[in-house]
Amino acid sequence: MTRSRTPRAPAPAEADGRWSPALWGLLFVLAGNMLIDALEVSVALVALPSIGEDLGLATAQLQWVVSGFAVGFGALLLFGGRVVALLGRRPVYLAALLVFAAASLVSALADSATLLVATRFVKGFCAALTAPTGLAIIASTFPEGPARSRALSVYTLFGASGFSVGLLLSGALTEVSWRWTFAFPAPVALLLFVAGLRLIPRDRPDPKTPRRYDAAGALSLTGAMLVLVYAIASGPVAGWDHPRTIGAFLLAVLLAVVFIRVELTVEQPLLNLELFAHEPLVRSALGAGALNGSYLGLLLVSTLHLQQREGFGPLQTGLAFLPAAVPLALTALHSGRIVTRFGPARLIAAGAAAAPLGYALYPRDGGTVHYATDVLPTLLLVGAAFVLAFTAFHVQATGSVPVAQQAMAGGLYQTAVQLAAALMTVLCAALYPTGRGPVLVLITAVGIAGLVVALRGLATRRVADAAAHHARSAGPMNDPRHRAQDRT
Repeated sequence: MTRSRTPRAPAPAEADGRWSPALWGLLFVLAGNMLIDALEVSVALVALPSIGEDLGLATAQLQWVVSGFAVGFGALLLFGGRVVALLGRRPVYLAALLVFAAASLVSALADSATLLVATRFVKGFCAALTAPTGLAIIASTFPEGPARSRALSVYTLFGASGFSVGLLLSGALTEVSWRWTFAFPAPVALLLFVAGLRLIPRDRPDPKTPRRYDAAGALSLTGAMLVLVYAIASGPVAGWDHPRTIGAFLLAVLLAVVFIRVELTVEQPLLNLELFAHEPLVRSALGAGALNGSYLGLLLVSTLHLQQREGFGPLQTGLAFLPAAVPLALTALHSGRIVTRFGPARLIAAGAAAAPLGYALYPRDGGTVHYATDVLPTLLLVGAAFVLAFTAFHVQATGSVPVAQQAMAGGLYQTAVQLAAALMTVLCAALYPTGRGPVLVLITAVGIAGLVVALRGLATRRVADAAAHHARSAGPMNDPRHRAQDRT
């Protein structure tokens, strides 16, 4: 009689810092999955014109390929964390990999927009399950200190590289068929699943944890976002004053109210609304949402413009976007030191200033566009914005709340980033038929709004620094704790 082998946590690093092959294997399973999650947006962007031509989709319909994934990821991220907490990291992670692989194959074979968008939404939910779980597995497996820092660096590098890899792969594969861009993650996910069966350790959820999923909160938030995207997308088609459009907007508002009501009354909410009292967290969520949303809006406009108007092929388009994506990947390993050196507020302000400047330089409607002088400067400035602000946003978001609430704060932050991507994608798609000019005005305005938020944070930091300096200069007699002791 044979005994089934129970996966155990790989042995920790040895005294000399070396890792066992199993530990390296686990890290590359987690990082590899992070890579395919990160490239899901970029592979879809480059392939959009080919998908639209093949399936006969207008721009307003085509945007669902991107926003469907973003809504599945963002709206269900907090719910995904709850599912993992109740069912365990290993089974949820492995199941998500299998579903991701299956959804990738169905995406490649889809012959209708409805089926394609549905698979994109499912893949977004899979990412919502695996993204926070990968970090949790690293935290529980790699000992705190240099070993964990090294593991997080590798994990971050793969995530930051995913967008660039997606641009190249999608460009090359779309030259053959856009369907290959959705099919190729399937075998990768299956390989990660097979390796994960052996390497991902079992974990036992706390049996004392109440099994409350807050499905009502998850469904109402997801429904609100899907209906809102639908309402914006239907505006240019049916008319903004059409009863269907107005009804969709009203339903989105109603579902949002239901979500807030549920989170205020349920015993274990997905989102503690008291987190909105932490101003640095809210600033980070708004600022990162503005940066990510405006960037994806720009890439959507640029993809359609370069391929439909300027005659770029898919591979040429992917290569054209690399100046905006590669700098973040190249600096990912050093981003933590950069934030420590300059502080989050300064870096966020600098990045938030670079992005709208780049958007303002992108050519509006007009004559022939020259990539080197018209498009490249915009992409370089946006790339600089992400190098400066990407890590700083996350550090500021999670560092402003108590340790016990940092996981939920991180979920709120990532939710804002993904939902902003969905909203900006559909808004830009709705405006694009009127010309590049109005879309770029919107993108630039969102970038400027992010800059305003960043300047607020920079001003708050200077006030706090001045107050701290004054307290130190005044001496211990003016310390509030000292005055309290005097009163006693």
